[in-house]
Amino acid sequence: MSALRFRGAVLPDGEPRDLYVVDGTVTYDKVASAELVSEGWIVPGLVDAHCHVGLDEHGAVPEDVQERQALADRDAGALLLRDCGSAADTSWIHDRDDLPRLIRAGRHIARTRRYIRNYAHEIEPEDLATYVSREAERGDGWVKLVGDWIERGSGDLAPSWPRESLDQAMRAAHERGARVTAHVFGEQALPDLIGSGIDCIEHGTGLSTDLIDAMVANGVALVPTVKQLDNFPQYAAAGRERFPDYADHMEALYASRREVIGAAYEAGVAIYAGTDAGGVLPHGLIGEEVLELTTYGLSAVDALGAASWRARSWLGLDDNLAEGSTADFVVFADNPLEDLSVLRKPARIVLRGRVVG
Repeated sequence: MSALRFRGAVLPDGEPRDLYVVDGTVTYDKVASAELVSEGWIVPGLVDAHCHVGLDEHGAVPEDVQERQALADRDAGALLLRDCGSAADTSWIHDRDDLPRLIRAGRHIARTRRYIRNYAHEIEPEDLATYVSREAERGDGWVKLVGDWIERGSGDLAPSWPRESLDQAMRAAHERGARVTAHVFGEQALPDLIGSGIDCIEHGTGLSTDLIDAMVANGVALVPTVKQLDNFPQYAAAGRERFPDYADHMEALYASRREVIGAAYEAGVAIYAGTDAGGVLPHGLIGEEVLELTTYGLSAVDALGAASWRARSWLGLDDNLAEGSTADFVVFADNPLEDLSVLRKPARIVLRGRVVG
């Protein structure tokens, strides 16, 4: 493979450098014969830490649709995806060098008749540890629980799992080297999930000061999916006739969302960017997610880091354009830390050492 040269400021430190790509890896040693491909601001490959390749609003989608979803993310600069639950088997993507790196969480695990139809394994608490074990072995180091959903008897959000079943499930996952995350909109499910040793919370709109402190102490991450939170009024309206308490609750969570997520950020909770694409939202929105995070109080560098170098390290890719690392990066014409809107228009996208955009 011929050598490629990219000239510019390499984030996060912003040091101007010539970055060379040789045989798919990064080097900063001069290669005289290298072709200059692009100049600009060089950012470690973007990360969508909560998306759903293989899903639409009705359930699993075929491989050609999965491919289009993954390509939409790639073309937006998202070169590493944490697929946060899918009813489809997307493991074939691992064999495609032109598609983003994919970390699969297996299929959602939910309570019987208490989640979106055709999405999840729907089980009862006594089977939770068994299913967590299966998904831990099937996935790529993550398991996804549905921590709360509408409970028809009460007509409102309610926890899906008792503490005892959660304790067993966390042990089962951690013994198999997997981390666990959970969808949680409301307040009630959070104490047991955090107390049982969960690794990450998705959405997190029901957090309170004491729970935020517990997350910091226990190293629990938060992926707030802030673009998705904008849909809460729509969810409330759709459920108001049958579940008025739920509708009121969702509207209240929506009203306090910036305060809650902002408080978690200020307290030091590790926050990562995820679009929740694949159900209601389309793929390819990582730039919009980063922009929206800044409206919750995150600085530009922290918002971009949540979708790049910090997220890559959290998910196990500590290279971040170090000498000899795999060449996964995005080049922007202008400094994204001065104007994050440039994330909407990558100038060049390099995946596994190949220019793909």
